[in-house]
Amino acid sequence: MKKEATRTVRIFALSSFLNDMGSDMISPIWPLFVTIALKANIAMLGFLDGIGEAIVSVSQAGGGWLSDKLKKRKLFIWFGYLFPFLSRIGYALAKTWQHLFPFRIIDRAGKIRDPPRDAIIADVTKHKERGRAFGFLEAMDSLGAVFGILICIALLAFGISYRNLLVLAALPSLVSVILIFIFIKEKKPKKISYSFKLKNLDRNFKFFLLLSSFFTIASFSYSFLLLAAKEFGLALLTLPILYLIFTAISSLFSVPFGRLSDKIGRKKVMLIAYILWAYVCISFIFWHNSAAIIIAIFVYGLHLGALKPVQKTFIAELSPRKYRASGIGIFRFVTGLCALPASAIAGLLWAKFGTTAPFYFSLLLTAFSTFLLLFLREKL
Repeated sequence: MKKEATRTVRIFALSSFLNDMGSDMISPIWPLFVTIALKANIAMLGFLDGIGEAIVSVSQAGGGWLSDKLKKRKLFIWFGYLFPFLSRIGYALAKTWQHLFPFRIIDRAGKIRDPPRDAIIADVTKHKERGRAFGFLEAMDSLGAVFGILICIALLAFGISYRNLLVLAALPSLVSVILIFIFIKEKKPKKISYSFKLKNLDRNFKFFLLLSSFFTIASFSYSFLLLAAKEFGLALLTLPILYLIFTAISSLFSVPFGRLSDKIGRKKVMLIAYILWAYVCISFIFWHNSAAIIIAIFVYGLHLGALKPVQKTFIAELSPRKYRASGIGIFRFVTGLCALPASAIAGLLWAKFGTTAPFYFSLLLTAFSTFLLLFLREKL
């Protein structure tokens, strides 16, 4: 990569690392803070999180569209890191659970940064290096999550209060804000009219969106993997360790899979990602001993390491350059909406037919998504 492109990718990767570190410093204590410290019931916790996920989908679509329309990227990325900083301070100051709602909305609205950021990375990199760039971004993102969880555990062991932990978790995002403000330079945009319509996205983009939507419904939340592991006999205390395992594996293998997609193509690495997820499903259906579950969790980390960077690369390349952020935003919006019923379906199947039922359902949809993938045309 050129020097400017390398610096841009590294600044984005470092910012992502820091922001996710702060985010995952909160994740382990968030349910406890809401339900114990602020005395909300489980329904309200679910409502808060549900609103958050809905805001993520809307903000990514809106952020991509506005970024293209206004011909500005940096502004949305900068606010995208500022919002989590402000929201975590707000969480710490909240006196009742009702006070959390505006800050939860601000927090999740920070995802407006993703489509403009991914569009810049796609713009400054060449085809043969783009997979590696997105792989590095994902690796740093996952690594930030690992560090965040470890820091949270360490600080809780030293007796830090939830509110003080929330304030500390805001600081990494503040550093991200400063990094973006100082080091990301945006070229003056060309004066080109913007009139985005869905017809600006070709059939190949829409086909990829369709098959990705099916796979998103198939790939329910990791929470079900951890709950199934508990059902099959693993101790409750091992579940955070399993979470760390797949997050760390995802971080370690994101760059290698990104590089591989530069060499053999995005489509083949997507196929590998789907096959790895199919193995996870098969493992949880048929093999319930501790060793098999740990191997499945390891493979799940490989799946994430393959899927996330190549999916980002693929959609950035399938989106027209003029409407790149809009295309990425639409993809995130649609797949985000599909993620909402995915875990709900898995939960209903689990409750009605047993622990392995969601995995059978997922395996069926994964097979269908894989079949559709064979007909996708890759831009070279």
